[in-house]
Amino acid sequence: QVQLVESGGGLVQAGGSLRLSCAASGRIFSTYPMGWFRQAPGKEREFVAAISWSGGSTYYGDSVKGRFTISRDNAKNTVYLQMNSLKPEDTAVYYCAATSQWPTHHAATYRYWGQGTQVTVSS
Repeated sequence: QVQLVESGGGLVQAGGSLRLSCAASGRIFSTYPMGWFRQAPGKEREFVAAISWSGGSTYYGDSVKGRFTISRDNAKNTVYLQMNSLKPEDTAVYYCAATSQWPTHHAATYRYWGQGTQVTVSS
C-alpha cells in the first residue's frame, strides 16, 4: 500500500509558476514509477508527466512539454512537479499517482492515487 498526499496548489496569474509536491508513505516509494495527472471540470483526466523509479527517465504530455518538469527525491519519498509559464488552460485538480509499469501514461495503469490539489491560473 502507498499513501500519497499532494500539496503546493493555489491561485497564480498567467505566466507564473508553482511547484507541486507529492509525499509518499507506505511501501517502498523508490520502486514505483510516478506520474502526475490533471482533471479540469467537465473534462477527462489528462496525463501530465511521469518519472521512472530512479528518476533517470521522464516524459510529458504534449500540452506541458517545455513548461513543466517532474522530478523526485527518493530519500524524501517525494515527487515534484515544477510548473512554469502557466496558462489559464492549466487550471485543474492535479493528482499524483504510483504505478508498477514503465513507461505508461494511461491512468488505468496507476494503482495508487492522491486526493488532488487545485491549481487555478487567472488570465
